[in-house]
Amino acid sequence: MLRNGRPVILVFSLCSIAACGGGSSMGGGYGSSPMTTPMPTVSISAPGAATAINLGQAVTLTWSSTNATGCSASTSGSGAGAFSGAQPASGTATIAPTATGMYTYSLSCTGSGGSGSGTSPSVTVNASILSNLFKAGSIVTIGPTPDPVEMGGNPYGLAIAPATAGLVTAGDLIVCNFNDGATNTQGQGTTLVGLHPTPGSTPYRIALSSDLLGCNALAVLPDDSISAAAFSANKNPLVTAAGVVGSPFSADTFGSPWGEAFVAAKGSQPAALYESNISGTIDRITLNGDAQTGFTEIASGFCGSGSPGALFGPAGLTYDPSIDTLYIVDTSSASVVAFAGVSSIGKDGVVVGGHCAAPPTPAPTFSGPSASSARVIAHGSPLFTPLSAALLSDGDLVVANADINIPGNLMPNLVIEVSPVLPGGFVGQAVQLDTTGVPGALFGMATAVDAQGNQIIYFNDDNTNTVMRLSL
Repeated sequence: MLRNGRPVILVFSLCSIAACGGGSSMGGGYGSSPMTTPMPTVSISAPGAATAINLGQAVTLTWSSTNATGCSASTSGSGAGAFSGAQPASGTATIAPTATGMYTYSLSCTGSGGSGSGTSPSVTVNASILSNLFKAGSIVTIGPTPDPVEMGGNPYGLAIAPATAGLVTAGDLIVCNFNDGATNTQGQGTTLVGLHPTPGSTPYRIALSSDLLGCNALAVLPDDSISAAAFSANKNPLVTAAGVVGSPFSADTFGSPWGEAFVAAKGSQPAALYESNISGTIDRITLNGDAQTGFTEIASGFCGSGSPGALFGPAGLTYDPSIDTLYIVDTSSASVVAFAGVSSIGKDGVVVGGHCAAPPTPAPTFSGPSASSARVIAHGSPLFTPLSAALLSDGDLVVANADINIPGNLMPNLVIEVSPVLPGGFVGQAVQLDTTGVPGALFGMATAVDAQGNQIIYFNDDNTNTVMRLSL
């Protein structure tokens, strides 16, 4: 199974019955000379039990052999993934099954002394997290998002508080509203509110400030300081857990902030905020605690266009700490992009060929010193102007459509599970979370795991100005 977002490694070995017992000798009576013919052998070290993974995860097979001149791979079923044909005598292969079921992986090796073959322990591929959760779970309302006094709504940014500090309790849902209360104008919201994560909660104010104008995405630091992408203010304010709004990044140059992700310090790598802009850039703000220590534009060239209510640009920033990968939802091209080893990408490391035109644009291409770090992991239908994303417990993403300018869209408000390892990226079936038929309901998303290990998905529903929860 996946551990911290990484594929399980199945180490299996193969040997023929004769080879396991050593070489053979042949004699023709008195005076004859013994003759030994080595047979192919492959060492064996199998897991103690069969392995189970979710659809969208990968399994890594490792083998080695001696006395083999050729090896050939096969699987027990068509949904087992790509493991067939000639293989080296020793090697590894990472395989992503494409369907649920139980599979085994076999390798046959031949040499001048004969042949040997063996089979891995079984791998059970269960349904994906999203399809399982939607089938067996329920959607409940946590509470409304409008500020209790200012009453601005249209919730965009959504994050989960990691600690108890100031006004905020650990596990609280933090929301910023894109609209103001007086005129309900998109991009004029200035409020940041909190909700306890239980159904029937009422919002409490964390902050109201013009520095939050057009807040659309949030990231929360370990001390509950809240980094906010304020599109209309063209700022990235930092709000303390007590609700004090500051501008520690005022010397930085932004291009209409449109996405946020926090990365904790690890080893010699400092903590950082990643921030995306409608101008098409991705910035890294390195931190020591809450203080900035550096600013680097690591990528440019994503397509950005539009105005509040119909904005296209790099959004939905999501970070997987187990593989140091930043995911970017490219609304303009209906794509999900992965930046592997993002902490090592330097200034102007990735230049995106956004092929900018009227959306939808073609899938982006990449150049620059770190171009090899960037790849498109999913593109096109069922993504329709996707906007937000969150990381699932098995390393997949859940991505929500914004449904911008999609005429005749008969199935709006879809969320889609996307795998970084499955060919094509899409896992299982898309799920409709808001069934009113009014498009554009889904914006901010956040995920958690309960005490029993079950996945929880929180999402903002802009049709009702509420935070919702999908869970068992």
